[in-house]
Amino acid sequence: MSKLRFVDVCAGAGGLALGLEEAGFEPVLLLDRKPVVCETLRLNRPSWNVLEMDLLDFDPTEHRHTYDVDLLSAGLPRVKSSATVARAETEEELRLLEAAVLLAHSIQPRALLIENVPGLVDSPNFERVREFIRKELEHLGYRFRWFVLNAADFGVPQDRKQGVLVALKEQYFEAFAPPAPTVSEHVPVGRVLRRSMAARGWPGADIWAAQAVSVAPTLVGGSDNRGGADLGPTGSKKAWERMRVNGGALADDVPGPDDAVSGMVKLTDAQTALLQAFPRDWRFAGRKTARYRQIGHASPPPVGAALGRAVAAALGS
Repeated sequence: MSKLRFVDVCAGAGGLALGLEEAGFEPVLLLDRKPVVCETLRLNRPSWNVLEMDLLDFDPTEHRHTYDVDLLSAGLPRVKSSATVARAETEEELRLLEAAVLLAHSIQPRALLIENVPGLVDSPNFERVREFIRKELEHLGYRFRWFVLNAADFGVPQDRKQGVLVALKEQYFEAFAPPAPTVSEHVPVGRVLRRSMAARGWPGADIWAAQAVSVAPTLVGGSDNRGGADLGPTGSKKAWERMRVNGGALADDVPGPDDAVSGMVKLTDAQTALLQAFPRDWRFAGRKTARYRQIGHASPPPVGAALGRAVAAALGS
């Protein structure tokens, strides 16, 4: 059986594409405007066709191999929360969201998958955006569903809610159902990071892991324009503190044999990648802050895999 084909725009570090690959999809094209992100994709999947370009400048007529793919996917930059949606700085994110939908005009995929903030699903502040999307998709003969998934329900050790839009051509829509949780219990941070915490002989690894019994708060990659790498806003840092993690900065390495057993620890960017459920061998290009931003902005691969299987099931019906 031939693999389903997809185009992934605003591909980031490849989290969504990795999940779709696991679900049986093969990428025809991955597009992102950031050089370091494209370097990450090529580093891990040299065979993938990666195009460094802004989505707003992309012309499908110059890439006709993208026509009539099975799926157009987009893990788009996060539009601002509903409280700030009117601010000017969110206009670019909204333009990218609209551009991804408009791309369906020329590519004509059998299915469309867009992942973004939960508020996009039902917040009144995004009503205009949802109405634009509704008109465009109905005009093109798609039916669609909005829903929210929590990555923790799919084995990701993180409380990460994601707003999802799935649209399918009319004949496939009734066969589609949003993916059901794949785990009965959420995976705690300590279980996932114990091995890495002990990698350099830190004697406190087991004790630390035994008390890190909850999932992580949502990782936030932060802005590309300012600030260093930290684990998120004040509320997130307090949640990290309860797990004896200093959320104010990242470490260059995990604790060693001479580090104190008690007290706070810092996470490395490689450990945050585990909290996004990236494979241990997935490498990220760039310096520490650039690596962490790619990780924090990514879509966890297990969520992409669950969505991919749900779309594949509908297309195969």
